[in-house]
Amino acid sequence: MKIAIYSGSFDPIHTGHAMVANYAAQWGGVDEVWLMVSRRNPLKTDREPTDDDHRLAMAGIVAGKCKGVRVSDFEMHLPYPSYTYVTLCRLRDEWPMHDFTLIIGSDNWIEFPRWRDYDKIIEEFGLLIYPRPGWEISGNLPSGVRVLEEGPTAFISSTFVRWAIAEGRDVDYFVPTEVATYIKEHGLYR
Repeated sequence: MKIAIYSGSFDPIHTGHAMVANYAAQWGGVDEVWLMVSRRNPLKTDREPTDDDHRLAMAGIVAGKCKGVRVSDFEMHLPYPSYTYVTLCRLRDEWPMHDFTLIIGSDNWIEFPRWRDYDKIIEEFGLLIYPRPGWEISGNLPSGVRVLEEGPTAFISSTFVRWAIAEGRDVDYFVPTEVATYIKEHGLYR
């Protein structure tokens, strides 16, 4: 099977994340998308992420509602810091019958050369780039990199959602309804 890894802190997972996973699973030329909840992005050190179990549970809510999408805690069992290339190599070792590729947003494409072993990720696994408003991709792309150009977009971020909740705002439609309920029930991001 062809598996697309969509990795992130998902803190919290929001409607934009759900759109990416759902679109890639149905129109990305893959058999499944795995939402790979990561412990902490080594390039983001501004705050501690929300507890792993909460982020996994919220990602699981989204995965349960999208055909061909599942949630994975695989990266959480790897030594920290867990770099994407290492994660992909370990996935390949664990499931040699699958072909893995990576999904990133077009906003991450600009930062991609800062990622450890970014060239090996492209060469060995390939890359699917999902469009984000304001981050258009132009020019020639390396072999193994493909833009999912027709994907619907939404300008939303986890940072915005956390801020809105801390301000006491209603985040319905910014996060899936069940995720909003989970956040309220567990008093997250206040």
